[in-house]
Amino acid sequence: MRTTLASHVEAITGSIRVLIAEDNQYLRKLMRNLLVNVGIKTIDEVVDGLAGFEAIKNFEPDIVLLDWDLPLLNGPELVRIVRTPGMLPRPAVPVIMFGTSAKRSRIAEAKRLGVDAYLTMPISAKTLRDRIISILAKSRPAGDGTADRGQASYNASDSVPDNASDNLLMI
Repeated sequence: MRTTLASHVEAITGSIRVLIAEDNQYLRKLMRNLLVNVGIKTIDEVVDGLAGFEAIKNFEPDIVLLDWDLPLLNGPELVRIVRTPGMLPRPAVPVIMFGTSAKRSRIAEAKRLGVDAYLTMPISAKTLRDRIISILAKSRPAGDGTADRGQASYNASDSVPDNASDNLLMI
């Protein structure tokens, strides 16, 4: 059973494309290393929100890791644009937003925008891998090795949890 689960996780992590949108070079490198350490091989990086929009449009990543505080177009603005019907062929691309603040208002805003998870820094490789697997498992049909490009894992009826200061929050 454990081998089957491990091979399933490896199949997911080895086959996905991740976009990192982070302006800090050190944090981009750290995030890239975390992703590589959990088996993700295809990773694209951008340094601002405008480049993030173009990368989402051109590369169609399976998941986006998005900093809240980006130059030119911040994380929330980028999510608003991505989630707008007709702006991109895949408006439901899974988004994990991260930042240094765990304020309840910030988490509520991320949820309202349709972010799939919000992580506060620092982020561990295990936490990142678990969130990616969880989000992609919800958006993939059973037995399929590719992401369902039309289904979002965001549930608008969910409420913001009372433990809003935890490092990891599924929205």
